[in-house]
Amino acid sequence: TVSTLKHAHHAFDIDQPGRDSHRHRMAGAHQVVVGSEARWALMTELRDAPEPGLDRLLAALDPVDLALVEGWKTAPHPKVECWRAGTAQPPRARTDRTVRALATDTTAAMTGLGLPVFELSDTDAIADFIARELRL
Repeated sequence: TVSTLKHAHHAFDIDQPGRDSHRHRMAGAHQVVVGSEARWALMTELRDAPEPGLDRLLAALDPVDLALVEGWKTAPHPKVECWRAGTAQPPRARTDRTVRALATDTTAAMTGLGLPVFELSDTDAIADFIARELRL
């Protein structure tokens, strides 16, 4: 089983204005749960509380075999960095020891890192690497 966590660097909303759940949040509810026969979602309003850290969010998940994390690049968990040649920043893999592999659109330029380097589109190889690293 796999769960995913994604960090958003901006205000985001998974709820729609006009829906009851949105009205409940706007009325001041700290948490709103929406449930159906297909899925459920829990929304927590932070208001002025600090953003929860990755550890707290991971602890909120049900137990799974693998949690894939997007974002939280300064957190100490092992990472596969996704890097595109068009970005203005150099790969974090050059200085960040938590990066275990690099997925990129320019593998030829990434030699000498001492890390596995994958084509961004080679999802099978990336998944196999993760499974081997975590002994799944």
